[in-house]
Amino acid sequence: MTTMTETSARFREFKMPDVGEGLTEAEILKWFVQPGDTVTDGQVVCEVETAKAAVELPIPFDGVVHELRFPEGTTVDVGQVIIAIDVAPGSGDAPAPAAAPAQEPVEEPEAEAEPKGRTPVLVGYGVAESSTKRRPRKGVSAAPEAAAVAAAVQAELNGHAAPVAGPVVPAPVADAPAGGRPLAKPPVRKLAKDLGIDLATVVPTGKDGVITREDVHAAAAPAATAPVAAPAPSQAVPEAPAPAVASDSARETRIPVKGVRKAIAQAMVGSAFTAPHVTEFVTVDVTRTMKLVAELKEDKDMAGVRVNPLLIIAKALLVAIKRNPEVNAAWDEANQEIVQKHYVNLGIAAATPRGLIVPNIKDAHDKTLPQLAAALGELVTTARDGKTSPAAMAGGTVTITNVGVFGVDTGTPILNPGESAILAVGAIKLQPWVHKGKVKPRQVTTLALSFDHRLVDGELGSKVLADVAAILEQPKRLITWA
Repeated sequence: MTTMTETSARFREFKMPDVGEGLTEAEILKWFVQPGDTVTDGQVVCEVETAKAAVELPIPFDGVVHELRFPEGTTVDVGQVIIAIDVAPGSGDAPAPAAAPAQEPVEEPEAEAEPKGRTPVLVGYGVAESSTKRRPRKGVSAAPEAAAVAAAVQAELNGHAAPVAGPVVPAPVADAPAGGRPLAKPPVRKLAKDLGIDLATVVPTGKDGVITREDVHAAAAPAATAPVAAPAPSQAVPEAPAPAVASDSARETRIPVKGVRKAIAQAMVGSAFTAPHVTEFVTVDVTRTMKLVAELKEDKDMAGVRVNPLLIIAKALLVAIKRNPEVNAAWDEANQEIVQKHYVNLGIAAATPRGLIVPNIKDAHDKTLPQLAAALGELVTTARDGKTSPAAMAGGTVTITNVGVFGVDTGTPILNPGESAILAVGAIKLQPWVHKGKVKPRQVTTLALSFDHRLVDGELGSKVLADVAAILEQPKRLITWA
């Protein structure tokens, strides 16, 4: 099924789908079509960014683009119509484009009905039931009065005082509409939320006392401090609190937290303060591993795939998990159970322009070394291109983060939510090392293993880390232990 509605036999509407696991919104990054363009079933019409990844959306029918409901850069709730398609062009005069949800009459900014459930739209993507219920406003009889009072307050500011730096002092505007919320359209509310602006503190300049985008931006970037003229003795002006010190925009940049960065922040906070982390370290001589990497690069069976130390480290971790399967588990808080996983979906932390993501190699435990190398190469390339799908990041069991590529010795990694362990790999450096009773220059690195102490005891975590280190020191153990 597809997320679309039929407005007539001629026009169909395509809604923002839930392209992940219960996502509620997505930002339109780029439109690939414009009104008047011909589209075919399966053609990608736009790219959106969810809290997990950038995703391309295909249209599920043929026709001509009648209307784009939202511009690029807009965050749209799942279920809202984003594009209308004329599926029978030339059959008659087309009706005027419908007003976008952002342009609905201000007296009903949030009164549109919500569907009881969402419809699956893309093969393989599940959707979440919506529990949001919006209460329609009873009316906006106070709007003209609010507009009058707002105009009076604005005139007071314009006539007797220069703008004051810092947040705008809440004006004694008329009674708010039913529900006690300032009048603003949904996109304006979203903008205010992203910028951390309380709408109750914003002076509206729009028609009928409606807060506009410009009002929100003005509140977010107050004017430079200016002296406030004293009112005439006959004028009674409420005493305002001392203005906040203005920030220098040339010295600061404020970036709204959204998309992948917002998801990362929420996940890391949730993981750090839910799972009791323990991190252990080991420094190991990996000279033989580096020699093996050089030999594999010349092996004809590895032709066409990327061979690097991360490949051997990944294989070493998989062998260590096979020898200590209890580490590959998850904590089920709701049922108070430890869930043992009999498969390994190996996550690889990847830094991308949109932030840190952790796609995983499905059933990595079953892959041969060449297969694992090919999967690693594909994962890294897809992540760098920003094309990692939400499905590729779901279901991970353990993760590797290679901080060594930045020249860092090691770190204390935070668990990917729902996983039991994460291995950090430090930089491999030539260091003095005691080898066969003599100090020699050897390739050395430091490994750090963080694990969830609710389900992984110190002994188990230590065994896993020791096994990884032993394999990297003596790679032939990949044969004897596998």
